[in-house]
Amino acid sequence: MKKLDFNEHWKWKRLEEPGEGERVTLPHDAMCRERRSQESRGGHNIGWFESSDYVYEKEFDVPQEDRGKTMMLEFEGVYRNAEVYVNGQKAAYRPYGYTNFYVDLTALVRYGERNSVRVIARNADQPNSRWYTGSGIYRPVWLYVGGEQYVAADGVRIRTLSCGSQTEPARIAVGIRTARPGEVSVEITEPGGRLVAAATAQSREEEGGAAGGGRGAECGTENGAAGGGRGAGDGASDSRHGTERARCFAQLTIEIPHAQRWSPAQPRLYTCTVRCGEDCVSERFGIRTLGWDAARGLTINGERVILKGACIHHDNGPLGACAFPEAEERKIRLLMENGYNAVRSAHNPCSKAMLEACDRLGMLVMDEYTDMWYIHKNRYDYASYMEDWWRQDLADMVAKDYNHPSVVLYSTGNEVAETAQKRGIALTGAMTEYLHGLDESRPVSCGINIFFNLLYSMGLGVYSDEKAKKQEEQAGAPGKKAVGSEFYNTMAGLLGDKAMKIGATLYPCDVKTRDAYANMDVAGYNYGIYRYRHDLKKYPERLILGSETFCRDAYLFYEMAKREERIIGDFVWAGMDYMGEAGIGAWEYADYAPSAKDGENGRVADGSDPGWLTAGSGRLDILGFAHGEAAYTRVALEKERGPLLAVRPVYQKGAHSPSAWKMTDAMESWSWDGCEGERASVEIYARAHAVELFLNGRSQGRKRMKRTCAVTFRIPYESGELLALSYDSEGKEIGRCVLKTAGKQTRLTMQPESERLQKGGIGYLRLRYTDENGVWKPMERRHMQIRVENGTLLGFGNACPYNPDGYWKESATTYYGEALAVVRAAQEESVRITVTDEDGAHELEWPVR
Repeated sequence: MKKLDFNEHWKWKRLEEPGEGERVTLPHDAMCRERRSQESRGGHNIGWFESSDYVYEKEFDVPQEDRGKTMMLEFEGVYRNAEVYVNGQKAAYRPYGYTNFYVDLTALVRYGERNSVRVIARNADQPNSRWYTGSGIYRPVWLYVGGEQYVAADGVRIRTLSCGSQTEPARIAVGIRTARPGEVSVEITEPGGRLVAAATAQSREEEGGAAGGGRGAECGTENGAAGGGRGAGDGASDSRHGTERARCFAQLTIEIPHAQRWSPAQPRLYTCTVRCGEDCVSERFGIRTLGWDAARGLTINGERVILKGACIHHDNGPLGACAFPEAEERKIRLLMENGYNAVRSAHNPCSKAMLEACDRLGMLVMDEYTDMWYIHKNRYDYASYMEDWWRQDLADMVAKDYNHPSVVLYSTGNEVAETAQKRGIALTGAMTEYLHGLDESRPVSCGINIFFNLLYSMGLGVYSDEKAKKQEEQAGAPGKKAVGSEFYNTMAGLLGDKAMKIGATLYPCDVKTRDAYANMDVAGYNYGIYRYRHDLKKYPERLILGSETFCRDAYLFYEMAKREERIIGDFVWAGMDYMGEAGIGAWEYADYAPSAKDGENGRVADGSDPGWLTAGSGRLDILGFAHGEAAYTRVALEKERGPLLAVRPVYQKGAHSPSAWKMTDAMESWSWDGCEGERASVEIYARAHAVELFLNGRSQGRKRMKRTCAVTFRIPYESGELLALSYDSEGKEIGRCVLKTAGKQTRLTMQPESERLQKGGIGYLRLRYTDENGVWKPMERRHMQIRVENGTLLGFGNACPYNPDGYWKESATTYYGEALAVVRAAQEESVRITVTDEDGAHELEWPVR
């Protein structure tokens, strides 16, 4: 089908508001336009945003010559309980806010007339999430048009049968679903664009017209699984990709000589072009095989791969939940630069733009379904719908993921305490089996919080309707009783990471998880690293994945995984900071978080003030900036050998707010003006036998690296040069790192992340106070105003988790000397940006092509 951009010329407003609304271009996040206050029913979980129900409307023309053609809309993501009306008639309903769905327009449009589409996104019923969700149509919308004969949307599925060798060609299976019987032709072009294979086949009508897209429809193997029906009782229109109109199927096996394999190190992508009648559809894919077993762990193209992963939420910081392709690719690129080779889409299916970026860059993906099953974690969350919709949701997730070589795992859920119950254990197996029917080429996991399963079975943190009612009555009020994962998170913050990991080693934790683990291909351990060795011995066929872990465990995990093939990987919480769960991972002091309250053990970031916006638990901050924890990660996961230096803020006094999800607040700077003689904590990260620290040429001591890649020196601060040396076991220097104190002069450095902007595209501008040589000055806290000409300011602000101003104003204050602006280019030849601070105006001309 022909795919057309349907993202411009929309209007949006709150459902109850009068008038036509405001013109917008999709994707659009309505929630980040809302007020943040104590009246927020979602509270700190959603960053204190108030929320509502929203309506989006668009008018469009359908010419007379399109009469008789099939027309569909694809919504990649609407949060949530989406209702779609076409010319006033209800066309579709989809409760889940993270799954793409299709709406058949064919019988509803008027030819030669003006047509209208109206979308209602309902998000007033709070609380319904443990993190910031955004609201409205936050991912793109596409219009598909098919003539008499066409290839169905998501109608081409490609699977590698063998990768080939120097003497043998690679073999792929291509399954094609079409509207009518007829000839289909396929051309395969290699990464450079050269044609390497071509074939034709006849598309024939299938008996029974199976529309579910099971593995028989994908690869011609065995019998196709039943379609992903949504269950009964919602009265909504079916959204299964229009396959009820496309009941014909063609299957081809194609040989590709001298195939270039896709791998994380060399992410080579081929293009499959399918022609059917006048229709032409192209799909990019990679030639790669995937294996998993107890003997070799996880393998790609026959070679073992260790997942060095990061959990990420779907928001894009200053852009809210909007899934701009540039933002999704930037997130992946930054994570890869800091040592990660995999992401977990916590806790919902990721966007198509993210998968495309992962394919191009070589990032591996575990795509996750949901954060709850049939037990609520919040009163109005998806547990009310999950049992009726999980088959449809999973079918749509697989349809989205199938051709993407970057996707190597499916996850059916996160911290679902149902896995400790007989009913939930059966559901675990049912979803695993169902996913195998849709796609037998990828393993299935589920992230189980091991200690939480035990606590839940003991009645601690258990959700109930009665508790939910009380929670709703107390929404926005400090001290409300936490349940579910929020209860566990509160415990972890109070007791620390070791208490949680030790708790997971208790024998009853095994009892409450073993049956669920037996019903999946890969056992997902949330915070269970201390029981890896025990379980590897007890369960010799079990594959273990650290589906959620603490930052400080990266070194321990990687050393264990290198020795034991059945530990296939690790996903730290979190790779990048995110909005919501406000303050859960923050280490803040009184100067940046004045709402933190004094306690016996220091200052506590309990998120009870609506100034708190982000979790503060990313190895990259909410703006994507990397500091000490990212440096540690690069060394722990062997992205770099080191040594690398980071220093905790010397001038900060008193205790910071505690969190198990943060390892350090050190940053790569030795510029702490006015702190001469004060105690400085200097951290060195290195893969070495020993390290030595020098200050202005004087040795401050040497330390052995014993079963660690991080050591700390405590020395008096003295401006000048800080030098770290690393040594091998024979005392030979193998690396060095230097930090220098910034000079007296202070300037605003404006650093675009790209040389040019695309017309209509977005770009990131890093703002940083430095000296004349570009040496960062983290103690510069300044207020700035910004003006953008020939473009639009999409977001502007700092990375502090306590951020009452947010990102949607034309003014901001720096956080440790830094801020970020995100702009969208118009059609002119350049975007002009002016930033004004106490020193005057600073201008940047950003070329556009």
